[in-house]
Amino acid sequence: MTLKALALGAVLALQTFAPAAWAADELELLVPGQLSAATEGTYPPFSMRAPDGELDGLEIRVMGEVAKRLNLEYVPVLVKWESVLIGLEADQYDVISVAMDITEERQQKVTFADGWLESGGRVVVRTDSDIAAPADLKGRPVGGLVASNWTKIAEELGGEVKAYKAESDAMQDLANGNVDAIITDAVAAGYAIKNSNLPLKMLDEPVSTIQKGFAIKKGKPHLTAAINKALGEMIADGTYAKLTSELVGYSPAPADPIRSLAD
Repeated sequence: MTLKALALGAVLALQTFAPAAWAADELELLVPGQLSAATEGTYPPFSMRAPDGELDGLEIRVMGEVAKRLNLEYVPVLVKWESVLIGLEADQYDVISVAMDITEERQQKVTFADGWLESGGRVVVRTDSDIAAPADLKGRPVGGLVASNWTKIAEELGGEVKAYKAESDAMQDLANGNVDAIITDAVAAGYAIKNSNLPLKMLDEPVSTIQKGFAIKKGKPHLTAAINKALGEMIADGTYAKLTSELVGYSPAPADPIRSLAD
């Protein structure tokens, strides 16, 4: 085989196996050059206000880095949790960055990018509580974020559920003795306990293990692939760990991410 043929073969191999690249007009964006993402802004450590008033948090940092790697302007859109899926379907933003669990039911409605964070439900109680395990929640008042999986799990465990619109309100109500426990995300709970100075602790036994994903409207395969590529690269080169560990003390990247389902 000639050197010319070998060179041509190498080029073809690179074209076959190299990651795809997308032009701005190929990413199925609502506004070319912008990646708009729905976020709450009130759910530490995923999305919150920094002391200077700017948005910060795990999802803000990760989605911002995704946009940077795709040469796009990152545009966070503040949305209430109850409205995020409705807004996505109505083309109010390109992606939901809100800390949303990847579930089979939701996969029927949206396309998730590869799982970007692994966590799960944990029971939080006061430090002097007699609740030692999730089974002890039966018949006890238990708080959880409204319209979330946490209230559903609390009901399944036999708790008398009280729903909250903000995680901080639930934590404060727990500290004040208005509920005996709350169920929330392990990452969020660890951050809140560390920074609130409230007399609270997490139980060792989890009530669930879950991965969170960025939700995209179905029918946008190029956008999904581009986000997945950016996520994979930032995890591999250590950027993800640096951005997240500053907030929660470790990298919550999934060891085995749930992969996107084809539309």
